[in-house]
Amino acid sequence: MLGKIIEEQCKNGKNASYELSSFSINLRNIALQEMADNLRKNISLILEQNKVDMDNGKSDGLTHALLDRLMLNEDRIEGMAKGLESLIKLEDPIGQVKKMWQRPNGLEIGAMSVPLGLVAMIYEARPNVTVEAAGLCVKTGNAVILKGSSTAYYSNKVLTGLLNEAAEIAGLPKNSIQIIDSKERESVNILMKLNKYVDVIIPRGGAGLIANVVNNSTVPVIETGVGNCHAYVDDKAQFDMAINIIINGKTQRPSVCNALEKVLVHKDIAEEFLPLLELKLIEHTVEIRACERSLKILKSGWLITEEELYTEYLDYTIGIIIVDDVLGAVKHINQYGSKHSEVIITDSYKNGNIFQRLIDSACIYHNASTRFSDGEMFGFGAEIGISTQKMHVRGPMGLEALTSIKYIINGDGQVR
Repeated sequence: MLGKIIEEQCKNGKNASYELSSFSINLRNIALQEMADNLRKNISLILEQNKVDMDNGKSDGLTHALLDRLMLNEDRIEGMAKGLESLIKLEDPIGQVKKMWQRPNGLEIGAMSVPLGLVAMIYEARPNVTVEAAGLCVKTGNAVILKGSSTAYYSNKVLTGLLNEAAEIAGLPKNSIQIIDSKERESVNILMKLNKYVDVIIPRGGAGLIANVVNNSTVPVIETGVGNCHAYVDDKAQFDMAINIIINGKTQRPSVCNALEKVLVHKDIAEEFLPLLELKLIEHTVEIRACERSLKILKSGWLITEEELYTEYLDYTIGIIIVDDVLGAVKHINQYGSKHSEVIITDSYKNGNIFQRLIDSACIYHNASTRFSDGEMFGFGAEIGISTQKMHVRGPMGLEALTSIKYIINGDGQVR
């Protein structure tokens, strides 16, 4: 029964995508404004439903990090509304002929940007993803079907209802924005097999969710990554800058995927630098996990395990490892990292260049916080996720990531 319901939803969504792709940018922008306005009009209703999820989450023992991701307040709802409005200001990504060339036989060939079709989002405990995904898909002429986790069930349901209501008022097709109204995990397995209707699946969440979708989906997947992000403090680093970047990356919002999780320190500065860093970490109530060499210098902390080297803490915990040099840092990150975001802090242009060229991650910074790995910070407007794969997109995914191309060919009677 559940399979038939979800299949029918996807069929309707696919049909809506064909209609939606022909709608003008003016109509899509009107829909985005209606969606933003409807969120603002219904703040009390949204907070009421979010409280149900928060109360359930606390009863179920969700971690502080997951509760932070789940929580909505007036500021966050306003932020979601402004995110929708920011999309209105962006250029239409659909129907652009990005390049055109003429062949010797006179044929003119062009590559035109087009929507992907029906986009499926599978995500955990992040009600804001509901709004971001719906907004980006409307702007790009895609239909969207949403499957959030049971922890955010009531929040996602009310948000989707409000967004869909506003989109229909603006004149968009009825099934442009849908949600799978089920808490059953089987619904994810069903959705992953509906490649007849779904054009792409984007999972956002923990390592388990992402691995399940990547390994089992028959629908093409854009893999968004776990954020085991690293900072390497080079022997040519300014200590004040390094500490500021590390504290910002770890403590500004530790529950997000671009938060800093590990610090690698050049062996020649470890004895001088680590005590200074330790004081700041303790000041911000950050627990330390460290390698044996680091623990000989630090006054606090526990020995970091091999498993933890791969771990995204998403909490006030950080790993510290001493490395021999920049190449040692590169080797460590490429082995244990999640291909998300890394930073080198150094005044050496040479070492910065080595780090940025050799690290196999989506975003590699030189003297700046990993917290900038974000679609809005990159100037893309809202983002639908941060891709850690290499095809067809990588890094923060804005409007262009939700488009493909088709070739348009003009002739005057040519035959082959």
